[in-house]
Amino acid sequence: MELKKVQLNNVHEKLGAKMVPFAGFNMPVRYSSDIEEHNTVRNGVGIFDVSHMGEFLVSGPNALSLIQKVTSNDASKLDIGKAQYSCLPNDKGGIVDDLLVYKIKEEEYLLVVNASNIDKDWNWIASHNDAGAIMKNISDGFSLFAIQGPKATETLQKLTPVDLDAIKFYTFEVGEFAGAEHVIISATGYTGAGGFEIYLHNKDAENAWNKVMEAGEEFGIKPIGLGARDTLRMEMGYCLYGNDIDDTTSPLEAGLGWITKFTKDFINSNSLKAQKEAGISNKLVGFKMIDRGIPRHDYEIHDASGNAIGRVTSGTMSPTLSQGIGLGYVQKEFATPGTEIFISVRNKVIKAEVSKLPLI
Repeated sequence: MELKKVQLNNVHEKLGAKMVPFAGFNMPVRYSSDIEEHNTVRNGVGIFDVSHMGEFLVSGPNALSLIQKVTSNDASKLDIGKAQYSCLPNDKGGIVDDLLVYKIKEEEYLLVVNASNIDKDWNWIASHNDAGAIMKNISDGFSLFAIQGPKATETLQKLTPVDLDAIKFYTFEVGEFAGAEHVIISATGYTGAGGFEIYLHNKDAENAWNKVMEAGEEFGIKPIGLGARDTLRMEMGYCLYGNDIDDTTSPLEAGLGWITKFTKDFINSNSLKAQKEAGISNKLVGFKMIDRGIPRHDYEIHDASGNAIGRVTSGTMSPTLSQGIGLGYVQKEFATPGTEIFISVRNKVIKAEVSKLPLI
């Protein structure tokens, strides 16, 4: 199948990005080095092109009831201008996808889903739309940039009359940005470094990218690839769909009980409620390596006696800590921060310690 291209594909190629297939798209994985790009975001400002993400508009009098049925969080609590992290539970105890829900206006919501799951999510939500909510897949018409880092506000304030300081975490404004109208400016970052996401029409994308690069020049702005996006989110302990959560992982085991609201009925809520009452047997934890070594996806986790107690779901070398870090599922009795665990790396077993999230 031919790879899809984001609107600025040629821009990334001209910038010398290493392009790789990711979630069906040709995407920039890095421009310089993962460590340099990671540190740019932690200490200054960087811009990510994440236009591969999917966007669905759900509107009409039955929009909220559909969203309430298919998502685990309580979207009735959203005011206009507020966003919410949520997930789409499947009917087997796992997760179809994790997503963001934005309340754009009364009876209109924007759902932002993972690129690899656009068709799967669309079909899943549509199959439960028996009340006739109006659904529109607008993914191909929009670009999405994440401008992240402590200098993001100063960079972007030059380009918009919207007061960026007033946009608190998980809120958004719709306004003018870099000369384009009706741009969503939101604060739902995936890096833990602060910043904003900019949703805009494809026709405005290249101009906006250039303007952001210009505005951030004095702060040393750089384009950032998927490699650093992964190390940044891992230091925060944020889940990546397909690694840390998937069709087989329970939101409760994944530490997503806070977005699983039993004050309403939703798909599979009864069995998840029963799981909560019975208590979970496995739990997603963060850990730091004590011995030298880098944990990787699917490495086995052991106890001190060599018994298998779980598996690594994400792992990397943390540029901030200069040590190996990871996320993984372990049996509940090994999930307390401070617990010693052992990661099976090729032919040896190396020591790690369960750590509280975030890891930095």
